[in-house]
Amino acid sequence: MGRVNRVVIVGGGPGGYESALVAAQLGAEVTVVDSDGIGGSAVLTDCVPSKTLIATAELMADMEEAGELGISVSTPHGKSPGNVTVDLLRVNQRVKELALDQSADIERRLVRENVRIVRGRGRLEGPHRVVVELADGGTEAIEAGVILIATGASPRTLETARPDGERILSWDQVYDLTEVPERLIVVGSGVTGAEFAGAYNALGIDVVLVSSRDRVLPGEDADAAQVLEEVFTRRGMTVLSQSRMESVVRDGDLVTVTLTDGRTVEGSHCLLALGSIPNTADLGLEEAGVNLKDGGFVNVDRVSRTSARGIYAAGDCTGVFMLASVAAMQGRIAMWHYLGDAVTPLDLKTVSANIFTAPEIATVGYTQNDVDDAVIEVETVMLPLRGNARAKMHGVRDGFVKLFCRPGTGIVVGGVVVGPRASELIHPVSIAVSENLTADQLAQAFTVYPSMSGSIAEAARRLHRYER
Repeated sequence: MGRVNRVVIVGGGPGGYESALVAAQLGAEVTVVDSDGIGGSAVLTDCVPSKTLIATAELMADMEEAGELGISVSTPHGKSPGNVTVDLLRVNQRVKELALDQSADIERRLVRENVRIVRGRGRLEGPHRVVVELADGGTEAIEAGVILIATGASPRTLETARPDGERILSWDQVYDLTEVPERLIVVGSGVTGAEFAGAYNALGIDVVLVSSRDRVLPGEDADAAQVLEEVFTRRGMTVLSQSRMESVVRDGDLVTVTLTDGRTVEGSHCLLALGSIPNTADLGLEEAGVNLKDGGFVNVDRVSRTSARGIYAAGDCTGVFMLASVAAMQGRIAMWHYLGDAVTPLDLKTVSANIFTAPEIATVGYTQNDVDDAVIEVETVMLPLRGNARAKMHGVRDGFVKLFCRPGTGIVVGGVVVGPRASELIHPVSIAVSENLTADQLAQAFTVYPSMSGSIAEAARRLHRYER
């Protein structure tokens, strides 16, 4: 096979393994160079483990609220539901086992598709050559017709807040905890911070969330963020808004977070959720002609091309939209484009995303921020879930459905769902956005009664305009 059909992928995360599967399907000779485990951080230290932890936390939260539904939960000794406890060692063992199982499943799929996996750290030597420092020693040079960079990102740390893996933790170290923290300080109220803070709070841990902004989830829908912060506070979490961290230090079993205004917060553990930095250093990218953006992210276009001919990039290392689903789509698009298959450039306005808090927050398309900034003119409806019959049956009090449609045409251009399993409920809205459906078309599709999805159809009906 000629070099033109040799695909070398550096990184085994979603952007890497999904692109490998597409390239193999299209008849290419594919090699994946992986140093951290197939599945990358998404499978091994981020999405899969964190959402497994959150699933356990949701069960704990449901048990605490079971009394509202007429159910009494007790231990064999007749204790009340408030005495339900968590064995964090067993929880984390299960979390890591599931992550490893998922990684193994993906690897078996790659092997079945005749994808070669090389263990080691790859570095570019020009646009058509990858040199790998093999995990078991030595090096291997691999010639390629095309190279895809999918090396992901790592937790951001600061000189004044260095993780030690025991009491001061980054988000990929929390699964090594063997005992329940007495008081956990979470620094950072973005998506990662909010998810972990909510999960550990539901597990019965005293949580303090330190936010440098005036609310949690400062980059998300303000109405959704307000609902979540109210829920956090109601469940006993301490939320410190407009409180910027200056340093984190440990003294034995005590961790102290010092804020820039001089206040201090003490706890047994601290989780740093300060964002991510791309894994692009010392890969030979710039020497190969690849332009990097501020922060070291790889600059790509909508079909995942870099500035160097024959080099593509996908996933968190590009900083485009740091979601596993986007990484996977970027990787697929890259291979479709290079190997000559039909391809549609990436459209970020059709990306659906979810924040796995309780309640969940799911979004797609244009946002409330876009509306407030006059990026787009829309008609809006916001429908609380508390009026939904199914929600009442489950004791759901928090959440809403919000839809945006274009005036005149009625085309749905965005939406927000806040509630249980919002990640599932957003799908019909996502279809409407991607297929340019109108609010009337969304409303006229049958929904089951009673169902949470009925609120989506009801919101769409409220956007109907009667014209004689």
